[in-house]
Amino acid sequence: MRTVAAIDCGTNSIRLLLAGVIDSGGDDVQLLDIDRRMEIVRLGQGVDRTGAFAPEALKRTFDALAGYADLMRAHGVEPGPGSVRMVATSATRDAANRDEFVAGVRGIIGVEPEVISGDEEAELSFVGATAELAAEGEQAGLRPPYLVVDIGGGSTEFVLGRADGAVRASRSVNIGCVRMTERHFHSDPPTAEQIAAATADIEAALDEAAATVPLDQAATVVCVAGTATTVAGIAQDLSAYDPERIHHARVPVGRLREITAELLAMPHEQRAEIGVMHPGRVDVIGAGALVLERVLARTGAAEFVASEHDILDGIAWSLALEPDPEE
Repeated sequence: MRTVAAIDCGTNSIRLLLAGVIDSGGDDVQLLDIDRRMEIVRLGQGVDRTGAFAPEALKRTFDALAGYADLMRAHGVEPGPGSVRMVATSATRDAANRDEFVAGVRGIIGVEPEVISGDEEAELSFVGATAELAAEGEQAGLRPPYLVVDIGGGSTEFVLGRADGAVRASRSVNIGCVRMTERHFHSDPPTAEQIAAATADIEAALDEAAATVPLDQAATVVCVAGTATTVAGIAQDLSAYDPERIHHARVPVGRLREITAELLAMPHEQRAEIGVMHPGRVDVIGAGALVLERVLARTGAAEFVASEHDILDGIAWSLALEPDPEE
């Protein structure tokens, strides 16, 4: 069994998946989770306003990556091409000083971050989120076509596809929990006027997405990343974050509306006391929930399914399906 390392560097967080590749020959390839890590580094801090990465944001990101590189080596993964792939998303597409970021990453993990397009990002998210559903979802009544929604810090990806992984349509739009918070929420909690302005911004972006992706044609809406999984934990009244209980949890749209309204009305201190809340999401969860609530309203779905598997798993699958460089 060989081990691969997938890294997803977003606007708000940087995550690592170490996965074992079990290849039984032919098309029979499986992934075995070895370790998952996540650090909130807020790489996109101020990018929407300044157009560049802040020095302190770069340092936080490089420090987290150095820790990941140590973990890779401890599991027998030598940083470098063939066994490591890092995908960088929305903030990196927007930053003027991206060369500084790329050079720092290359020096730490031996590969350059791939600044992928929104469409590529959406397709990786789709593969990661639906690989299990293709085999198990029908039994649980989770039928295709699937709409995978990935709410990040700077952007949100939409991809509609079939159970066999074939993508019908995808689109990335610039609404995310960090971007909406920085752009619109200037008080804590936000005022009704600030929420209305954010809502109008979100609706305009959903119009853009719907021009490419028929949002109302999905039989199952699968939502990935921290906003959706945190909301799913709140919906279950979990006292602490529990990935096993959150993965494939279903959240009715009515409960989503209640949670969104509650989060938008809470001050920082009250949000921080929620058991499933990661400290790095306290400031942005209200905006993220608002994006999620408006997405569900646009799709007309009765519920969403939360998934712990997302673009990170899609990146790992892309490595797993490549030939072993040592063979």
